[in-house]
Amino acid sequence: MNDQKPILQVFLLEYEKLKDEQLKRIAFRDQIIYLTLGIFGGILSFALSNKTNFYALLVIPWVCLILGWTYLVNDEKISALGKYIRLTLTEKIKAQIDDSDIESIFGWEIAHRSDERRRRRKIEQLIIDEITFVLSGLVALFAFWSLGTNLSLVIYIFCAFELILLVVLGIEIIIYADLTQGR
Repeated sequence: MNDQKPILQVFLLEYEKLKDEQLKRIAFRDQIIYLTLGIFGGILSFALSNKTNFYALLVIPWVCLILGWTYLVNDEKISALGKYIRLTLTEKIKAQIDDSDIESIFGWEIAHRSDERRRRRKIEQLIIDEITFVLSGLVALFAFWSLGTNLSLVIYIFCAFELILLVVLGIEIIIYADLTQGR
């Protein structure tokens, strides 16, 4: 590495740091799913243990919103890091090494996005994300409504607000789903 151009060393160090950040974000994002399921279990256990605890169901949409948004932001940053490496950093490095074969620079960054089953996997992941962060919140809301009698207007407004936010989250998850293939 010492006989390389100084700017090339900087780009390679940048790649290293970007991959480190990407790996940390992937680990964090994946843990959010387990955390969400654990919190759901705890809330449901409490809510269903006694009829007077059914108001706890209103916490599930907030968990969905907060953890779903955190999941979405991290997923988007993971994709953005990969896109920057594929489209920008490879070009910068290519200019420094005078190599016309850009596909050979960080080939994995492109190869794992190019297999024939990627689109199907990404659609399946989109469905799982929607079930985890949107549908489960909606189910909790509908369960609350079916269990509640004589609910106040304030509670209905609160539920409507949660419903709107869940729909917005669901739309954002669809918007940010990276279904494209290749570079």
